[in-house]
Amino acid sequence: MFEAINLKNALQQQRSKWISEENMLEFYKNIFHNSESEGTSILHKLNSKPTKTENNFDFDKLDTKAIFHITDIKKICVDYRLRFLDTVYFKDVYPAEAISKIQILEKKHQTKLGGFKIIAPMEVFKLKKADDPLLFAPMGNGFYYLIHQWGNDVSPFRKLKYWAIKNIENLAVTLAILSIALTAISYPIFFTKPASFGYLLMLFMFYFKGVVGLVFIFCGSSGKNFSEYSWQSQYDKIS
Repeated sequence: MFEAINLKNALQQQRSKWISEENMLEFYKNIFHNSESEGTSILHKLNSKPTKTENNFDFDKLDTKAIFHITDIKKICVDYRLRFLDTVYFKDVYPAEAISKIQILEKKHQTKLGGFKIIAPMEVFKLKKADDPLLFAPMGNGFYYLIHQWGNDVSPFRKLKYWAIKNIENLAVTLAILSIALTAISYPIFFTKPASFGYLLMLFMFYFKGVVGLVFIFCGSSGKNFSEYSWQSQYDKIS
């Protein structure tokens, strides 16, 4: 009934909202210029701080299905509480297929790739646990080229699980709904007769202030941040 979410497919669906695959290559050609680059070994570059922000691709050899803009990447990362970071922070082992694909791309486009980034849950950047990592190479002007995807698909409940901490608006809505539910459940305990709107509002505000206070205490002690602010942070806590 509930299928796992493939992040590559989710990214493609998000991108299709503003540009088609047929127009992607022409759009890319119109706004980009070539750049020169030098690199060392692929693994060394993957495990080192990036020294470049874009790569010199051959326009005619690009797969338009693999081109994504930073706005699409941000939307997916915020929705599913993922991180989009330089590969130097990635702590798991890269599959041989990912290295091979980089080598193939370098030969195909007659260039040396660098500046790699990866989409993955925050845990994979400090623990050996992988859920559907996506490896990208920067193209410049906010565009990234998807090189390889591996691991497991993301649970369809992950988006719902982290919906409340996506941003402050979602958190406010969640706390309001929780306070309404607590009010509806408990008001018969406090009022033997049908309560007036004023009394119900007072009870609701009591619960709302309580849950807001508890959330701020929890957030302050844990150091967690909203997804829309932490999707590019290499820190587990608010910096």
